[in-house]
Amino acid sequence: MKCYVFTVILTAVATLAFTAIVWRIGLRYRLYPEIRERDVHTTPKPRIGGVAMYLGVLTAFALSAKVPYFSIIWTEPATVWSILAAAGLIVLVGVADDLWDLDWMIKLGAQFLAAGIVVGFGGIQIYFIPFGGQIVVSSWVSFALSVLAIVIVMNAVNFIDGLDGLVAGVALISNVVFFVYTYIVARDTGASSYSSLASFIAVVLIGVCIGFLPLNWNPSKLFMGDSGALLIGLLMATAAIVFTGNLDPRLLGDNDVFGRSQLLGAFIPILLPVVVVLLPLLDFGMAIIRRMGKGLSPFSPDRKHLHHRMLDMGHSDRAAVLVFYAWTAVVSIGVLLMYIGTSQAWPGDYWLGVGYLLLGAGACIVVTRLPRRGRTVATPDHTPEQRTA
Repeated sequence: MKCYVFTVILTAVATLAFTAIVWRIGLRYRLYPEIRERDVHTTPKPRIGGVAMYLGVLTAFALSAKVPYFSIIWTEPATVWSILAAAGLIVLVGVADDLWDLDWMIKLGAQFLAAGIVVGFGGIQIYFIPFGGQIVVSSWVSFALSVLAIVIVMNAVNFIDGLDGLVAGVALISNVVFFVYTYIVARDTGASSYSSLASFIAVVLIGVCIGFLPLNWNPSKLFMGDSGALLIGLLMATAAIVFTGNLDPRLLGDNDVFGRSQLLGAFIPILLPVVVVLLPLLDFGMAIIRRMGKGLSPFSPDRKHLHHRMLDMGHSDRAAVLVFYAWTAVVSIGVLLMYIGTSQAWPGDYWLGVGYLLLGAGACIVVTRLPRRGRTVATPDHTPEQRTA
């Protein structure tokens, strides 16, 4: 655990330093596009924060190569290099898109290429689908599912990137929960070491988000842009596949109190990695349905994302972001507590998770439905209009 804590601290400090440098470079050379109709901010700001985040990731992986505790990560160097190469590619494409607004087909093609590098060269694939007894998938199905999963998560995370600190904070909470989950599973399965690639990626993302948030919190000085959001999505999806795609739920215990192990033991191993990106996936799915229903490209921009709807309800920028944080924490921690309950003999632990999830969701619904008054909102034609009581 000490190595993980040190990694978080080092990555956060390095990312903060890189973020400050990238911000100054962005201002000096005016590396920012014109404000778009769907944007919430009114002052042009650099959108190249993903470069600083990627440099933070590189720093963390360079450190891991020198730490014996993380030697297991480097037992297959091709896997690590494929992740870093794919991440570098997606950052370059993201920066190009933020500066010159690339065609969506080019961006999507680059995303599939990056995912293909991770899956094809890195060997990071969904080999098993842990529904109770494992379902072994064929090689081509494994490749297709893995690539598709990575691309979907990348776009889902990118779709919610619309408010200061939103993606960084949601990713921070999600990866804290995911790290705790991987750590507990390593304990429950009797693993010889708590060191793993999935846990390390989660820890690196925690450090990157902590280091980036100071300059990204409202009012922000720098945006992560597509480069940062796609980078986070790529790494989160990769960590989930590394961990879940090879996980046998039968190793998680065989208690059968009220049939909990038969139900939750089968589904939570694949449910929790999905839950930690539930809000991005929900926004992504709604956007695809909404746009295709109008005969538009699924990647055509609009101002109807969940964060836009929160602003139109009357929430301030910060309040909307905090509501997203709350939903992420409630759902992900609730499912984590439910998993912890399935690994214990006393069923009360399981119901603690259920109770937390229900009470937390109820509180979040109340907070979501009671926005602040007096907030400037946007009418359907995107013209600011003062909300009246």
